[in-house]
Amino acid sequence: MPIVAAAFAELGYRRATTAELAERCGVRENILYRLWSDKKAMFIAAIDFVYEHSVAVWGRLLAEQEPGASAAERLLEYESQHHGEFGLYRILFAGLSETDDADIRAALADMYRRYQKFIAGQVRDHRANGNGAGCPDASLAAWAVIGLGTVASITRELGLVSDRQRRRLLSEIGRGLLSGHSGRAAKNTK
Repeated sequence: MPIVAAAFAELGYRRATTAELAERCGVRENILYRLWSDKKAMFIAAIDFVYEHSVAVWGRLLAEQEPGASAAERLLEYESQHHGEFGLYRILFAGLSETDDADIRAALADMYRRYQKFIAGQVRDHRANGNGAGCPDASLAAWAVIGLGTVASITRELGLVSDRQRRRLLSEIGRGLLSGHSGRAAKNTK
């Protein structure tokens, strides 16, 4: 799956052929068809892989205990340094251009809902320690964090800001979303 996902990230959905996917995997096409019914099923599996890969990385990070920082803060700091480094976000961007296909649309919606649920849980846990009195709803903050990650991916893809600026975007604005003080966080970046 990592090889198939990397191919879709590089080539997109339409340009990736099953012959190319098989070649990159070092197998014949019929081997891929033993695992998936068609290219669309392979792409949907790649969408799921984006989520599973992130959660596996985050799980390893959360298993490490770090004094003083909440799990949400540790995840945010990690993402500010590593967000998008594998280019898997490109699979999601390719998928967004295929949302007229009900299966791909459903796979993307499910994946984004799982991200939102995971992030909302981290925001709630962070705020339960007194870090968010009077904050906007954690589920909405989670959607805003996802949006922030999407913007960071766009700026990476198009070279719109420097790596340092992108790290600051994720770290500083992300902290504001966690604690519900995005206005203050934005003022402190001037």
